[in-house]
Amino acid sequence: MANLDRLRAARLMSEAGIDALLLFSPESFSYATGAAAGVATMWRTAGAVAVLVPADPALPETAVVSDLFAAGFRASSHIEDLRESPIWVETARLDAIDETVAADDLIADAWRRAGRTEGFARPTTFDPLVCYRHLRDALGDRGLSHGRIGFEASAISVQHFPDLRATLEGVDLVDAGDTLARLKMVKTDREIANLRLAVEIAEAGIRSVTGAVSTGVTRDALAAAWSAGIAAHPRHDRLSGAWEYISVGPNPWGGNATARAGDLVKVDVGCLVEGYTSDTGRTFVLGPPTAVQKRIFDALSRGFEAGAQLLQPGTPLSLVHARTLAAIRAAGFPGYTRGHFGHGLGAGTGSEEWPFFSADARTVLEPGMVMAFECPWYIDGLGGMIVENQVLITQDGHEMMNTLPRDLIQIGP
Repeated sequence: MANLDRLRAARLMSEAGIDALLLFSPESFSYATGAAAGVATMWRTAGAVAVLVPADPALPETAVVSDLFAAGFRASSHIEDLRESPIWVETARLDAIDETVAADDLIADAWRRAGRTEGFARPTTFDPLVCYRHLRDALGDRGLSHGRIGFEASAISVQHFPDLRATLEGVDLVDAGDTLARLKMVKTDREIANLRLAVEIAEAGIRSVTGAVSTGVTRDALAAAWSAGIAAHPRHDRLSGAWEYISVGPNPWGGNATARAGDLVKVDVGCLVEGYTSDTGRTFVLGPPTAVQKRIFDALSRGFEAGAQLLQPGTPLSLVHARTLAAIRAAGFPGYTRGHFGHGLGAGTGSEEWPFFSADARTVLEPGMVMAFECPWYIDGLGGMIVENQVLITQDGHEMMNTLPRDLIQIGP
């Protein structure tokens, strides 16, 4: 099922003054179509797949997909205008095999019925020009051959862009990165459900880590406990991935350290459901925290509470950053600085997605946004500390999607 909201897309394209979107990355392809992008996208080079989304919701979308994945696309996507691009993998379709007919005749007939022409040859991987010509034709079919078309510029290299521009001669191509980011920023009910399940499974993993924290345990053993915890969740089969940044002891940057009394354990983890990643951070201490540990963690907690009070529709993300930073500085650390205190969550190449709670953010919170809100500090010689929750912005406020306590958790006497 696709997650792209055509009505929201229409509004954002109208605001940007563009007539359609051209999407090229595998993540955006799946976002718009609900289907897998296919093996040809492994090189992350534009032209393996594409989606045309007209600004007018009455005009149908077009998808360009490799011939190998066309049948699967038809079974999983709502988009009916599908145009195929051949890739390197040889294929044929035999609906029925007549053993009285020679194999070469059966295959030749199958190729004929598929429209294969004389002299057909498969490319080394794929030919992006085939994709671009399909887009040119689709734009013409919709009366957009001379339109102002926004394209996913981040998904196409400077080397390959001239081919797109030459093929779409007459089209005014503009970078639609901001429009696409704003479109993805507000989540559909399905996306929110994926993120809710992802954080639920992640918290099962954190509980497993909590039970494994003890003097003498290694960082890698805690990572294994994390993996075991998420694998034991009854819906772990929904996972499409998981990640962890667990640190033990005074070095917050890695290494298979062994926990000692008084050490900090920082757990920053996430699970992915249909590519949508959660993000949660918690901090533990083996035994009673020292005065320094308590003072620093208290400052981070004060920052978190100050920023969290502003998490509601209409609040500028820059204001959340300012209030959070001010609270941490007021708690005794006037030199503390951090570029952002959290980020959007979604289906991307990493765990952090635009927009950010930053000083230069121009975005305001809207209902349906799912954000990670965090206050971390990494101090060599002391260790890593983090308070981080996943937050859903609602119509009249916010919902903390986590259930675990945010305190500095003491393990053992």
